[in-house]
Amino acid sequence: MSTGNLLHQMFRYQTWANTDFLDSIEGLDAERHATERHIAVRLMNHCLVVGKIFAAHLSGAVHGFAADNTAETPTLNALRGELSAIDNWYLDYVSTVTPAQLSQTIEFSFTDGDDGTMTREEMLTHVVIHSGYHRGEVGRVLQQVAASSSPGLKLPWDTYAVHLHRTEPSRRLHSQNQTTETVRAFK
Repeated sequence: MSTGNLLHQMFRYQTWANTDFLDSIEGLDAERHATERHIAVRLMNHCLVVGKIFAAHLSGAVHGFAADNTAETPTLNALRGELSAIDNWYLDYVSTVTPAQLSQTIEFSFTDGDDGTMTREEMLTHVVIHSGYHRGEVGRVLQQVAASSSPGLKLPWDTYAVHLHRTEPSRRLHSQNQTTETVRAFK
């Protein structure tokens, strides 16, 4: 798999995972679990802001953020719309970026004023890994709520393997007449 294809797969996964997490956050009772819901939305909003910042770096635009989160907390619906838009921006970007562009180094400034330098490929990798880290934090909040007072809360299952098998159900099917060599993993 080429780097471009892998990046496209990673951003498809991120889009799927972000949607799954927002669906789970929506299941939090807004009054009973107001604090936990606020924390979860703030963390996902942070992922959005960082995604927008790096999209600006990649496109040569000014991002206009003075911090890595917004002062105001968006509504869940507003966050859903903006995350969907930035996820789609990244999917479009990785569909058109060339290998030569991926190796280009870009100089930029962090929101705290420090200077940074990364290749386009490193920036794209950062965005995916960064969001995964913070979705993990949201997952912990959701698990704590489910364990203490909301056992029916739908918890996200944020793994790449789950994503592949849910979005491509044919991966669950094994055939005796496979045309490509398959290596069986032992459990």
